[in-house]
Amino acid sequence: MKIDSKYIPIYISAILAIGIFIGGLLDFSTENQLSPTNSSKAKLNQLIDFIDNEYVDDIDTDSIVDRTVDNILAQLDPHSVYVPPTQQAEVAENMKGDFVGIGVRFYVYKDTVAIVQPIENGPSAKAGIKAGDRILYANGAKLFGRKLPTDTLFSKLKGKEGSEVLLTVYRNSEKKKINFKIKRGIVPLKSVDVGLMLNTTTAYIKINRFAETTYEEFQSNLIRLKKQGTKSLVIDLRDNGGGYMEEAIEIADELLANKKLIVFTKNKRGRVEKTYATKKGDFEAGRLFVLINENSASASEILAGAIQDNDRGTIVGRRSFGKGLVQREIDFDDGSAVRLTVARYYTPTGRSIQKPYSKGEEQYFKESESRFENGELYEKDSIKVDDSVRFKTAKGRLVYGGGGIVPDVFVPLEFENASEATVYLMESGIVGNFVFEQLDKNRNSFKGLSFEQFLKKMNTTDDYFTAFKNLISIHAKAIQLEKSKTLIKRYLNAEFARQLYGEKAYYDIVLKEDVMIKTVLNKK
Repeated sequence: MKIDSKYIPIYISAILAIGIFIGGLLDFSTENQLSPTNSSKAKLNQLIDFIDNEYVDDIDTDSIVDRTVDNILAQLDPHSVYVPPTQQAEVAENMKGDFVGIGVRFYVYKDTVAIVQPIENGPSAKAGIKAGDRILYANGAKLFGRKLPTDTLFSKLKGKEGSEVLLTVYRNSEKKKINFKIKRGIVPLKSVDVGLMLNTTTAYIKINRFAETTYEEFQSNLIRLKKQGTKSLVIDLRDNGGGYMEEAIEIADELLANKKLIVFTKNKRGRVEKTYATKKGDFEAGRLFVLINENSASASEILAGAIQDNDRGTIVGRRSFGKGLVQREIDFDDGSAVRLTVARYYTPTGRSIQKPYSKGEEQYFKESESRFENGELYEKDSIKVDDSVRFKTAKGRLVYGGGGIVPDVFVPLEFENASEATVYLMESGIVGNFVFEQLDKNRNSFKGLSFEQFLKKMNTTDDYFTAFKNLISIHAKAIQLEKSKTLIKRYLNAEFARQLYGEKAYYDIVLKEDVMIKTVLNKK
C-alpha cells in the first residue's frame, strides 16, 4: 500500500515538528575556545579580517562566518549542525525542563493573546487566570490589535524569578476586564506527558523527549504507579526524537539488572566507553513493553536497543528512525553553537543503528518518506534489513543494525479506514485551535460537569464534528472526513478533555482505541 503523493506534505510537516531533536540533541559537552593551529585555519581567519578591514563596502562579516560554518558542516553528516543564537536559546530552555514566566498555554486568536490553559500550580493559576481569558496589557504594553512576533510576546511575559508583571485581562465569560499582579516563577516544561494505569496491573508512561528532568519525571511517575499495583509497564517513545543520552541511560538503569550493558560509544581514535546498569533498578522484574515508531530517534533508540538486546522486554511498533551518532556541543560567545558528531553509539549486542547518509542530507531525511512508498509502514515483510549487520541477543534472538530498531512485534499504520492525511491532521495544532474557539463560544455549558458527564455530552452530539468538517473543507477539500467520523470525534473529544480537565484526560480517551496499546494488552 502506498500513500497518495498529495498527502505527503502533511506527513512531512508532522515529522518536522520533532526535527529540533533529530538534529542532534545528544550527549552534549561544552568547549568555549577554538584555537586555530594550522595554516588552513589561519587562512580563514586572515580572510575574514581582510574583508572586515579592507572591503570597499560595509558588510556583515558575522553573516559570512555563519554561512561558512554551515557550508563546512554540510560536508560532514546530517547531525553536525550550526545553531544560531535565537534558536540555541530556545532549544536550551526546552531541554532544561523549565523556564521563568507566568505559566500559561496561549494561542494568538484574532490578534489577541488568548489563554488556552493556565499551567497547574503555576503563577497564573494561583493568581486566578482562567482558560479563555485574553491578555490585553502586560505592564502597560499593549498586546492586542496587532500582530506581535512570538518572541516579543514571550519577552513581555517572561522575566526574572520573583519579578512582578501587571496584566490587564478581558474575561470573555463574564464580559469584563480584570487586573492581575503576577509574580513570575519557575514553570516546568514536562518531558513526561502522563503516567497512568491502563488497567489494574498495567502502567503507561509517555515520554515526549529526553530533557534534563526526564529521568526525575519518569522515576516519580514509576514510583507512584507501582504503589497503585503495577506489574507490567508500557513506555511510549513514539514520536520522541531524542535528547540527552544520559537521561535515557538512567531510565534504562531502572529497568535492567546490575552489570547489564546499556550502551557503548566509539570515537575516531577507537576509544570505547561502556555504560552498565547499577544495583539501583526500581523495575527490573515486571513485564516491560516499549512502543516505537518511525519518528523515535537517538536517545529513544538507545533505550529501546538496551531493552531489546538484553532480552528485558518487548519492543512494539514500527522501525525507528535510525540515528546512532553522538554530538558534542561547542558554545560561542554570541550565543550560537555547533553540534559536532564525535562518536557512534552501539547497542549492547554491538550493532550500530545509524542509517546511511552517504547520498546527502536531503535523501537522508527523505528516507522516512520512502517507508510509505515501499509499504514498510503497513507490512512487516516490507522492512528491508541487511543480513550482514545481524546480531544475536543472549537468548539467541536475531536483531539487526544498519537503520533503526526493528520491533519484536510489528504494528502497522492502521487508523480505522482513515487516510494518513486525516490522522496527521487530527494530531496537528489546528485541532487545539478549533477546540479553543468552540469552547470560547460557550465555555459555561461545560462548567461543573464531571468527566463522566462530559463524555456523555460529547458522545451524544455531532455538532463539533460537523463544525470541524466544515472548517477543514474550506482549506483541504481533498481530505474526506465523513468516513473517518469515529476517529475524528475521538480526537476532538480528547482535545476538549485536555483543555477542560488536563493531559491525563486526553490520554484516557485516546489510548482506549490505540492499536499499539490494544496489541500490548492482548499479549498479556
